[in-house]
Amino acid sequence: MVDRVILYRAPSSVVDVDELATWLERRTDVDVAVRDRFLEVHRSDELPERFAEARVTSPYERATGNTMLGTIRYEERALENPDREGGVLYDGVSVQRTLNSVLPASERELETLHVPIIDRAIGTWGGHDGRWHKRVNVLGQPALVSVPGLYEAPAKPEAYYKEKQRHSLISGDTPPREVLENQVDGEFLIENDPRSTDALAGYVLQAYHFIEEGSGFCEREGCRLFNAHYHEDLIEAQLRRPAFCSEHARLYGTDE
Repeated sequence: MVDRVILYRAPSSVVDVDELATWLERRTDVDVAVRDRFLEVHRSDELPERFAEARVTSPYERATGNTMLGTIRYEERALENPDREGGVLYDGVSVQRTLNSVLPASERELETLHVPIIDRAIGTWGGHDGRWHKRVNVLGQPALVSVPGLYEAPAKPEAYYKEKQRHSLISGDTPPREVLENQVDGEFLIENDPRSTDALAGYVLQAYHFIEEGSGFCEREGCRLFNAHYHEDLIEAQLRRPAFCSEHARLYGTDE
């Protein structure tokens, strides 16, 4: 079904999208192209307001959106200067619909899969527990892959949160994330981690697998297609060998 995959660069991150393209093309034998930032290639005057509407305003409220003038101005600045955005969570499904709407009609069909690598944190609503959950990716057309989500979505080791609580009780505030990451032993990725490109490869493949095979995730821990909810599991799935379970190795190979 998929003849071509188009990856879009995230200019303010350490992720090497060209390397991701080479990896995916070798795994799938489909044509993989790389374009500049999605929001540069596919522009629309409606984007600032649509992003404002997709803002998550409370972790425990399903409704989203803050379309006050100041918020829309912020989104305008973020579109022009992506290195200035951050600290905002967006409804990933809403953002996905927005980006789908600005795709050219000739490229909207599933034969061409668009995969923007984005510098924004995205989430999905959990109907089972009534709160928003950060995600690394949201599958579909286009498939969103969030660089901040790689660091923020999976849960870190329990010691991380205990140290955070301890520091807060002593000092009365939350320590910088970098301090916690240096003080806590454990397997987790940090912002601008040099392993980011390798770790995101599996999430890009999940986007392709979802369209091509009808499913995005594998239930077997350690497979690149596993949907990890903890950093230890993410590292095991994306950075350890073998890369795939036996079933998916038949589709995508065993060598790295």
